[in-house]
Amino acid sequence: MKPPRNRAVRSAVHRHDHLSKQGLLERTFTFAFRGLVYAQIWEDPAVDLEALAVTPDCHIVQIASGGCNVLSYLTANPKAITAVDLNTAHIALNKLKLVAARKLPDYAAFHRFFARANTKENIAAYRRFVRPYLDDTTRRYWEGRDLIGRRRISGFARGVYKRGLLGNFIGAAHLLARLNGLNPRKILRAGSIEEQREIFDRDFAPIFDKAFVRWLTDQPASLFGLGIPPAQYEALAGDSKMAVVLRERLEKLACDFDLRENYFAWQAFGRGYQDTPDASLPPYLQRGHYEAVRDRAERVEVRHANFIDYLKTCPDASRDRYVLLDAQDWMTDEILTSLWTEITRTAKPGARVLFRTAGAPTILPGRVPDEILGRWEYRAEDSLDYTRRDRSSIYGGVHLYVLKG
Repeated sequence: MKPPRNRAVRSAVHRHDHLSKQGLLERTFTFAFRGLVYAQIWEDPAVDLEALAVTPDCHIVQIASGGCNVLSYLTANPKAITAVDLNTAHIALNKLKLVAARKLPDYAAFHRFFARANTKENIAAYRRFVRPYLDDTTRRYWEGRDLIGRRRISGFARGVYKRGLLGNFIGAAHLLARLNGLNPRKILRAGSIEEQREIFDRDFAPIFDKAFVRWLTDQPASLFGLGIPPAQYEALAGDSKMAVVLRERLEKLACDFDLRENYFAWQAFGRGYQDTPDASLPPYLQRGHYEAVRDRAERVEVRHANFIDYLKTCPDASRDRYVLLDAQDWMTDEILTSLWTEITRTAKPGARVLFRTAGAPTILPGRVPDEILGRWEYRAEDSLDYTRRDRSSIYGGVHLYVLKG
């Protein structure tokens, strides 16, 4: 779900003639992903940390995205993390978070900046503690203006989680719900999982049966805000209507986990983190992890690079963990083979690869040659368990592969 700015990645998303309907959709998707997409990443770090089994000698290579999991993985004490991304906004956000972790004066300031992310004090803290330590490119990004003329750093005074492509998508979903007489925040007042289920069945589920919603969600462009390109849209829908698939994913988010322990639900239904002392937060924002994140932030290297191109610069058997998010969903067989060739070459024995898919099954068999994929063990039962427990609930599958030998 990263913006395709290099030739190899463009070829993964741009599969059709540019004047065809599908080709136009692919190029619209590319254009939409040039700015900030995710202020918060939507992969559950609790599941990730269990699956990755990080040890102190591990060098993790991962797609950066919004940076939440980059910083959260520091709580497991890895030796190093290399975070790569082709989206310059995500690169700037990762660098901002890392400098803020090191330079803001205390946990209260760090929590206010990224957990609340909606106070004027954050701008003053940026100017005093963060700005002097940013590189020129990152500083220019945050002090530059977005498409409607707002300085980007002002997002941390006005609710940064309401910005970006995903934030705008969630805002549009809230508007659609309100037009149908439903305030999505209502479910956040539920006192139990049973009450969550009751509210969902009574108030949320019927919206997906409305003709306009079914028509709207049948348009691939309607899900660009979720980071779903045309090829991934097809994998997500499968043989079902998209409204049915989205209802099932939202049902899991709303009903399968106690909302008091699921910050993804608060982002979806409340457009921000819960503002209470016991609020559910990503690991990097939890008080008990603050010192570890601050002290280990210098172990993270952020690179504006393609994942495959970065791996080509790495020595054989030199990396331990790989986190691909759901980027493989829109890769061609050729690019998948190139990616796994480099992963296999650079992986140490026992290395682990974690990724997600829009659909339920792993997408690799039959697409990556057996002589490469055969060197890896697919942890099928573990993967099903991780999928079940992933609180973000938007993916069909969470998959773990471990290098044999």
